[in-house]
Amino acid sequence: MHKLLPDQLVWMWLRKLLMLVELFALANTSSHTHSCPSVCICASDLLSCVNQSLQQVPAVLPPTVVILDISHNNLCLLHNNWLSALPRLLDLRISHNQIKNLSAKALHNATQLKHLDLSSNHLETIKKHFFEQLVSLEELLLYNNNIMHVDGHAFTHLSSIRKIYLSCNLLTSFSFSSMQNFSHPHLRTLDLSSNNFSLIPTEEVMALPAYLKNGLYLHNNPLTCDCSLYNMFLHWADCGFSSVEDFKEDHTCLVLGKPRAFVKVLNRHNNFENCPLTNGVFSELHLRVLVGKSLIIPCNSSLHEESINYVWISSRYEFIKYPGNNNQSLKIHSNGSLEIKEAQPWNSGIYLCIAINKRLNHNTTYEVNVTVHYPKYEGEPFKTGLTTLLGCVVSLILVLMYLYLTPCCCCNCRKKSATPSPPYECSAKSSILSTTPPATDGPNRKTSSNKHVVFLEPIKEVQNGKIKQVDPNAKNPKVLQPKPDSESISSVFSDLPIMSL
Repeated sequence: MHKLLPDQLVWMWLRKLLMLVELFALANTSSHTHSCPSVCICASDLLSCVNQSLQQVPAVLPPTVVILDISHNNLCLLHNNWLSALPRLLDLRISHNQIKNLSAKALHNATQLKHLDLSSNHLETIKKHFFEQLVSLEELLLYNNNIMHVDGHAFTHLSSIRKIYLSCNLLTSFSFSSMQNFSHPHLRTLDLSSNNFSLIPTEEVMALPAYLKNGLYLHNNPLTCDCSLYNMFLHWADCGFSSVEDFKEDHTCLVLGKPRAFVKVLNRHNNFENCPLTNGVFSELHLRVLVGKSLIIPCNSSLHEESINYVWISSRYEFIKYPGNNNQSLKIHSNGSLEIKEAQPWNSGIYLCIAINKRLNHNTTYEVNVTVHYPKYEGEPFKTGLTTLLGCVVSLILVLMYLYLTPCCCCNCRKKSATPSPPYECSAKSSILSTTPPATDGPNRKTSSNKHVVFLEPIKEVQNGKIKQVDPNAKNPKVLQPKPDSESISSVFSDLPIMSL
């Protein structure tokens, strides 16, 4: 028998090893293929079981699934720990089913889940244990259910949540105070529209951070009209919050709670003209600082107890805590004030101070609008007010020159002005301007020569030795006839010194 060389033995063992690896891969692939439910579609990391009239979730699911879609079925119950076989699951869609309740551990073992869609089901209550294990969840869809109550701690463990949709339900109240602490630092959208809210706790809502109020949707609710509600929405509109700007016409309220007497809250021509504008929680401090200078912003909180912790949220949504702050340009002092060192233009924006009293489990917020600007140059042009004043002075001088320094057109003006004109002479050169108003009645009425206001004397004509008023609407009005008495003035400026050319 021919002996194999050592090199040949090595190659033979390598070929056998490769064959074993191939057989193992084929077996593993076949097992994955058989684990895909027959009523579903498996494509890479996607498993779709949409609209298959399923009454329960398939027992065997491929462990490589990242996106699982079992919407539009007849599911009524989700078993405990059914997600333990899907360690890579990121997206779970269970909308349009018949789910009324969730068991204690129905969503356990889904610590990597980021998107959960439970919309269009029959959920009635959101309990505390529903989402306790979903620490990585970012988007939660619960709209179009029959939810009447949400536990105040239902979202406490959702530390990564960004969006919560609760619209089109039957909610009459909501624990806004549970959103005031830092358990939801990334929450930007809270949709509570189209529910049954009749009253909104404005003090709790206004204590929320500004970035959350920007995405707090409360439209299409049967709210009862009051001044606090009007002031809150008006303040949001002035701040340009998206929750108001996107649905401005849908923010309505009911006068005295009557369904037929509803008004648009943000319409300027409504029934809120007599509401006083409050200065409490709706006020906002506006500070200005030059580029490169330092600014200290006080935290004017209503809490003055000793056990107070201060946290600031910068205009760039950075959390600044005391003590221990990594941002070298922002520093919190022991009294809660925030110092901006060497301010730059990107430091402009709204800063939010939150004072937390852990002993009383209470907190308040305070907003400050900071503007960082460059210094103005000294060579600044004239201001508008100074320019307008200068123009008025020049105009006044020109008017005085026109009234008092108008030159005479003839050399013998003074002599002619002393001689009264013939009583009935019709002269085109006679002026129709007089320094006095036209005489009304009485021949003995004397004119005042110290008046310099020009009046237009009405045109008169003489008929049968009497002066007759000429109709101004006549087609061919005649030229004004001068007065025959010696007190008439033939020129507008005859009482002033005449300057001959």
